[in-house]
Amino acid sequence: MKALLGQSVYLRALEPEDLSFLFEHENDEDFWRVSQTQQPFSKNILRNYLKNAHLDIYEIKQLRFIIALNATDQSIGMIDLYDFQPKHKRIGVGILLSTKFQGNGYASEALSLLIEYTFNQLDVHQIYACIETDNEKSIRLFENKNFKIAGIKKEWNFYKGKFHDEIFMQLIKSNL
Repeated sequence: MKALLGQSVYLRALEPEDLSFLFEHENDEDFWRVSQTQQPFSKNILRNYLKNAHLDIYEIKQLRFIIALNATDQSIGMIDLYDFQPKHKRIGVGILLSTKFQGNGYASEALSLLIEYTFNQLDVHQIYACIETDNEKSIRLFENKNFKIAGIKKEWNFYKGKFHDEIFMQLIKSNL
């Protein structure tokens, strides 16, 4: 089903067939810094995660989509909604795109689809993202979608022996 369909990509629910894709990306240490991962995931852990991926966002407070190419149905990344707080009408977003697919506008299109879904289907008031200050590509991606910097968390993340600042960005529906 291609309910979240863009010109080049679409967002879809996780499927059992995504196990290898998840295993490859969740265990890629280059992505651990942004995902806050500290240890590898086994296929068994990911298999169990996939078994529960159908649970309602109102119950588990998170939702992950696969980003796939329209032309080939190839999985090229993931986009996550997390820390859903229906009472406060806010939710976090994170995006990961396979390195070889970066720079083609796919992340921008996927983020646009997710913003529309989040505001219209989940009826949130704001979406936020937390991005380390040296992740210039991600900062530009979110700025191009009208996210605004709301603050900087000083020395927030510890990685490879040193602390890194993290930007807190928000997109508020009433500001669109």
